[in-house]
Amino acid sequence: MQRPNAAQLTYGSATVVLATVALLLLSGTTTLPGIAAVCAAGLLLGVLVAVTMPGRAGPVKTSAPVRSASGTAETSGTSGTSGTSGTSGNEEIRVPAARVGGSAGTRIGS
Repeated sequence: MQRPNAAQLTYGSATVVLATVALLLLSGTTTLPGIAAVCAAGLLLGVLVAVTMPGRAGPVKTSAPVRSASGTAETSGTSGTSGTSGTSGNEEIRVPAARVGGSAGTRIGS
């Protein structure tokens, strides 16, 4: 089972709080077993909302396919043509994307 994302946690928590308050107001119970039953019902409803909410669609799609290094590199000096450095023209340089997250780089001022 995957970890719940932020939306699932938020909707589940909001459902627990709102359902519990609404059930307490509508039922008008003042006894300890009645309040415990209403709280348990609100908790079960919140878990149900969080679990049934759609999660992530799947793995993140990248724009360029990953290539293996075997069989793509040429050895320099074997082609016999002058002016080539030994690398083929269809190879790409892959630069990792910047990771976004946290507040490490969001400070303003000092």
